[in-house]
Amino acid sequence: MAQNTRSDLTGSRIRERRLARGLKQGALAEAVGVSPSYLNLIEHNHRKIGGKLLLALAEALGVAPSVLSEGATAAVSETLDAAARAEGGARAETDRIDELAARFPGWTNLIAAQERRAQDLEAQVEALRDRLGHDPDLAEAMHEVLSSVAAIRSTADILVRESDLDPAWRGRFHRNLHEEAERLSVQATGLLATFETPGQAKGEGAPDETVEAMFEAADFHFPELEAKGALAIAGVLDRTAGMDRSAARALGEVRLTRYAEDAARLPLEDFARAARQADYDPAALVARGGGDVALILRRLASLPRAGGVPERGLVICDASGAVTMRRRLAGFQIPRVVPGCPLWPLYRALGRPGQAEATTLETPRGARFRAWAVAQPVGQVGFGAAPLMEATMLVMPQGAGEPGPAPIAIGPGCGTCPRTDCAARR
Repeated sequence: MAQNTRSDLTGSRIRERRLARGLKQGALAEAVGVSPSYLNLIEHNHRKIGGKLLLALAEALGVAPSVLSEGATAAVSETLDAAARAEGGARAETDRIDELAARFPGWTNLIAAQERRAQDLEAQVEALRDRLGHDPDLAEAMHEVLSSVAAIRSTADILVRESDLDPAWRGRFHRNLHEEAERLSVQATGLLATFETPGQAKGEGAPDETVEAMFEAADFHFPELEAKGALAIAGVLDRTAGMDRSAARALGEVRLTRYAEDAARLPLEDFARAARQADYDPAALVARGGGDVALILRRLASLPRAGGVPERGLVICDASGAVTMRRRLAGFQIPRVVPGCPLWPLYRALGRPGQAEATTLETPRGARFRAWAVAQPVGQVGFGAAPLMEATMLVMPQGAGEPGPAPIAIGPGCGTCPRTDCAARR
């Protein structure tokens, strides 16, 4: 079936809005000054309309003209498309999203809202999983709880088994039991507090968590830095929660300084226009960055959300494989603490410095993503000194039917990956 464009379905949207308002076709035709037969042709998409007639129909139906001419907003369309990709897209007619929105706007918005909620919940689960496995404060709290439980069990066992204990010793054991029970209560309360929100158990998060939250709140785009460069860094940090702590502020300044330098090398207006013309393909933009592939990947990740700009994920790691920066992407899990999938091109790039790679990745749920990765030296080095390496990977959803190389079967990381037959599994 041929894919319909947004304008092709204007008539369908007019018909659905008319039926939703309980209007007869003749009544609507009379209100806008056309014959019922002509309106019938419009509603069956046999006549294109625009100008004054579109404005009149929109006014009669009580909607904005764009609702009739464009249908679902870009945000709703992208969310529904992401939902289809997350489930593998096997049974979802992604080429008919706009038709669905035209016929059932209420259900469309409900599905989009549920998908956004599912994405938020997945992000929370991922954060909690990272903390359960790698948070030293949580590990210490669990150790203290288990120690108190062991002490209470040992004391209770003595009291039960030794029926002829000296009264003084029995009182001492009862006192120990009471003290351990009180300690356990305090420890359990503190342990529960650690699950409120990652990083809030002590009223503050780790510096990298705070900086990542700053970038996520800004959607990885800082208009002040685009306009004023490094001069605006202090203002951004001053208004960001948690940046009053020296470690977080120092790390935030490093990350924002790189952002400002990138913006100066590739100004937003010119780069955004070039990216649109290149259909956001990093390979077609490399020349604009003077061959600096990592710069192109970072700038693509920092483009503001606008019509046509695809969803993007970004991962940056050092030579040890530790993730130092990430932009999360729906359907593509990027752990913060634990290592990612060893089959990601992010890690392969570290073994081939300077050699950029483009490939297609397929998650265990069947969703496919395009990925570009490169490893490059960072900072200045002197003669005879080995450069510090950093790998960068940009990820974008692959559209249905979009050409690309054969996909590589990857996962979120060996700890939670369902691919038990993977040769790279740890």
